[in-house]
Amino acid sequence: MADNNSVNNVFLQRPNDRMIIVQILVIIFLCINMLLILTFIKKESFHTSARYILFSVTLLSDSLLLFVSDILVILTYFQFAIQVWLCIIITIFVVMYTFVTPVTLTAMTLERYVAICMPLRHGQLCSARSTMYCILIIHGVSSAPCIIILSMFFASASLNFYKQSMICSVEAFTLYRWQDHVRSAVFQFYFLIMGITIAYSYVQIMKVAKAASGEKKKLTHKGLKTVILHAFQLLLCLVQLWCPVIETAALQIDFRLFINLRYSNYIMFSIAPRCLSPLIYGLRDENFFLVLKSLMPTSSCSK
Repeated sequence: MADNNSVNNVFLQRPNDRMIIVQILVIIFLCINMLLILTFIKKESFHTSARYILFSVTLLSDSLLLFVSDILVILTYFQFAIQVWLCIIITIFVVMYTFVTPVTLTAMTLERYVAICMPLRHGQLCSARSTMYCILIIHGVSSAPCIIILSMFFASASLNFYKQSMICSVEAFTLYRWQDHVRSAVFQFYFLIMGITIAYSYVQIMKVAKAASGEKKKLTHKGLKTVILHAFQLLLCLVQLWCPVIETAALQIDFRLFINLRYSNYIMFSIAPRCLSPLIYGLRDENFFLVLKSLMPTSSCSK
């Protein structure tokens, strides 16, 4: 394993074009997400619809996570050390919101399942009030991995460790190999539960689609496409949960491989999944697209 000096040297020798590419992508996706959040705020009817409320949660979660993770990338790139207590706060935020988006996507899939397979109960189960409770549950479920990781750290770290400054990362709180195994097991457990939930919802919607006809059939097929897109986005988000395990194995082989792999993983599994939500609802959803179009400068000039 590389020592601290080699770590610093490799980071400092990384080409600037990588950092520029990351910053451009982050800025673009943050601007798109902010525009979609503004679209949600503008239309009052969206405020009473479960799927649009949950969609706004994913937008906020993705935007906050992109912003904070990008700050960590910049701090790491320039080898800027911060106090451990501040790193703990940032880690709580990053780990929790890493899970908020996939858990919310699972909730959105269940909302489509209820809408198509249980239409008579949809108004009751997916009301605005129920959705607010669901958001609280989502954040509670998403905070569990963070609690587990930090609990293991607090039980193992000495008091002197808290007085140090460090290059902040989630891996910094994994002091022993067994902690890494526990973290990996928790992440895979979440992957399994969310994967089963989406697969079950898809199968049930497929059964309704086969038995439906006319307008109902068109609605169910649209629901199936939405579930498939959710599944693909969820897969990208959940692969991110496996990245630390893969990166740790790469670090044992070669440090440059580790750096290249971490950069690629950040682009594909941290940034890319955060741009799919706009495609799923911002462009595919007719109601949302019309409101979004009305906010465009070209639409206001044509009136």
